[in-house]
Amino acid sequence: MDTTMMMKSMPMGEMSMDMDAMQECLQSMNACAMAAAMCAGSDMMHGAEMAKCCALCSNMVEMAQATMHMMMRPAGMDMDVMKAMMTACMTMGKACAAECRMHADMDEMCRYCAMACDDMVMKCEALMASMTV
Repeated sequence: MDTTMMMKSMPMGEMSMDMDAMQECLQSMNACAMAAAMCAGSDMMHGAEMAKCCALCSNMVEMAQATMHMMMRPAGMDMDVMKAMMTACMTMGKACAAECRMHADMDEMCRYCAMACDDMVMKCEALMASMTV
C-alpha cells in the first residue's frame, strides 16, 4: 500500500520532509525488517556459530519496526527525536549488514539481509537530508 497520500494528508506540525523519500524509506524499512526476520530464522538452523548474526537480525527487525511506527505519527514528533531514532536504526542496519556479509557465502539469506540493510540505510540518509523544521 502506498502511504504517501495518507502521509500528505496528516498535519506535520513544524516538520517538513520529502514525502516521496518518506514512502521509499518506509518501504525499505519494511523490506529490511522482513529480510532480517527471515535471516534470523535461517541463522537458527546453522547453530551456535550464527548466534551473533541471529541476534543482530532479530534486533534489526525490532528497530526497523519501531522506527517505522514512529515515522507514521509525524504530527506529534519532535525532529530531534525522529532523527535520533533514524540514526539508531541506520547504526543497527550497518552492524547487521556487516555481520551478514561475513556469512553471505554460507547463507543466501545473509546476503539478502545485508542488501536490504544497506538499502534501508541509504533511504534513511536521503529522508534525513530532506528534513527541516
